Amino acid sequence: MTRAATPTPERILDAAEAIFAERGYDATSLSDIAERVGIRTPSLYNHFKNKENLYVAVLERLLDPFFEMLDGFLSQPLDATRGEDCIEAMMDHHARTPNLARLLQHASLAGSRHVELLNDRWYRPFFDRAARLIANSPALAGSASEKLPFVIVGFNNMILGYITMAALHAELLGGQPLSAEAIAGQSAFLRRMSRAFWESS
Repeated sequence: MTRAATPTPERILDAAEAIFAERGYDATSLSDIAERVGIRTPSLYNHFKNKENLYVAVLERLLDPFFEMLDGFLSQPLDATRGEDCIEAMMDHHARTPNLARLLQHASLAGSRHVELLNDRWYRPFFDRAARLIANSPALAGSASEKLPFVIVGFNNMILGYITMAALHAELLGGQPLSAEAIAGQSAFLRRMSRAFWESS
């Protein structure tokens, strides 16, 4: 779809996502976004009430599909194979939408009110559902279920860190960290780590 054929709200969301990911919420202005879209700043208000409203729309567009994907893995009790598949799906999703990891990093480092928004609207509901599933998974009885929240956080941090630190690690990895080949290598590593957790439980 050409720029002219892309609806203006979609173009605004694309520009806002990119700039919020580059600079964070506080360092981004509506005029920055309007300039990138190629419209005047007042025109933004025809589509989004204010910067906060636009930021939440960007988060929804990125996070809703991510958590819908994760919910698919919660439809059945977890086992080693589903655990590995879930981690690989998370890695693939973040590699395809690297701005998500960057936005989350900016919000977390700024310690802004958006951390509370992220927790209330997306993270806490998901982890509550995950906790209920874990409690009903025979493969995760006893100490394994107690360790799992830390395992989930650990894998999440490894994936997000891999994405946000990609530029720093490009030389170390001898190429583009977000290439299909590099992502496949990182996914294989994460699968091995996941398997080690299940085997030790």
